[in-house]
Amino acid sequence: MVTIGAETSISPKKILYMTDFSNASKAALRFATALASNYGSTLIALHVLIPPHDCTDSELRTALVEAGAELAHAEMQDLDSQLAGIAHQTLIDRNSKVWPSVEQAIKDYDANLIVLGTHGWVGVQKHLLGSVAEEIFRCSPVPVLTIGPTVNGSTGTDARFRRVLFATDFEHGSRTAVPYAISLAQRNRGKLILLHVIKGPQRKEGLVVAPSVAEAMHELYELIPERSQSGYRSEAVVRYGDPSKQIIETAKQRCADLIVLGVHDHANSLDVATHLERTTAHKVVVDAACPVLTVAF
Repeated sequence: MVTIGAETSISPKKILYMTDFSNASKAALRFATALASNYGSTLIALHVLIPPHDCTDSELRTALVEAGAELAHAEMQDLDSQLAGIAHQTLIDRNSKVWPSVEQAIKDYDANLIVLGTHGWVGVQKHLLGSVAEEIFRCSPVPVLTIGPTVNGSTGTDARFRRVLFATDFEHGSRTAVPYAISLAQRNRGKLILLHVIKGPQRKEGLVVAPSVAEAMHELYELIPERSQSGYRSEAVVRYGDPSKQIIETAKQRCADLIVLGVHDHANSLDVATHLERTTAHKVVVDAACPVLTVAF
């Protein structure tokens, strides 16, 4: 049975907003500012200035770095004006990679939520939708709200998530994300949709065994502590098939405006998650029509 405490509820005092000044980042900004307004949070806007790795000409490299810095400062000044009326700070950090800067900012500013968009460009040629975004949501010690490239522009932009879909494979770690889903459903007096996807018949002791839908339904409802069952409605759903496809399809059918997932922490073996397989979480973030909140375990 999971429990809900202050450390497992969405009540961010400091929101770290990642920006590369692209359209994807601008889409994420709408959610970041809405969350800051709703929760009375301070917004920390961070841009990581990455030098061009593939430039071997030192003079050209220096010129590119200086041009990039000048553009970044101009963009940050514009962003600063957009954030008038919201408690905020703007930061530009120079680094060879994004994650070390994010990790340091989390520590320095005690951030307890990260918001980022996922199809902008970082530096010169690095696509944020790939390993950079996944590195952040798999390594982050705090929840990450990701606004993917297919998110409907009008979906949940007030950051009051009223239909929250929590998907789980029942692994112990994945359950750590359910209190966040519950707290959001409670705060917005909305609906919590609990989803488990059965991949199909499994072999057990040499026999083909079909997982029980009834057992899965029971286990889904068991995730909700009795003391947390007020202030929102809940529904359990069990589907068969590919997990990422079923999560995305169920979210569409149930008109979810947020998907919540527990994701494996691959901080020490990120290449396994990002290059050798297309993970369920990555597919959901890419294709979901609503934002995705990930909690690493």
